[in-house]
Amino acid sequence: MPKLTPSELGALVRRIRKAQGLRQDELAGAARVGVRFIVDLEAGKPTAQIGKALVVLDALGCSLKVVPPPGLELGDES
Repeated sequence: MPKLTPSELGALVRRIRKAQGLRQDELAGAARVGVRFIVDLEAGKPTAQIGKALVVLDALGCSLKVVPPPGLELGDES
């Protein structure tokens, strides 16, 4: 089970949006996605596109941090 579920991410997006005083259509416009996508994301739809979700988080001024498992050594990509 993931530590952050689609439902939890959706609820977090909704809380941040509301705290910033934005309506769903305003956030959709700022992120250049459809209102339907915002509705689905906030509802925790598990098939929501990750790329669009990242754009929405960016429009809210948020970032997403991916933390590798403890002890995992990541090599240099070059």
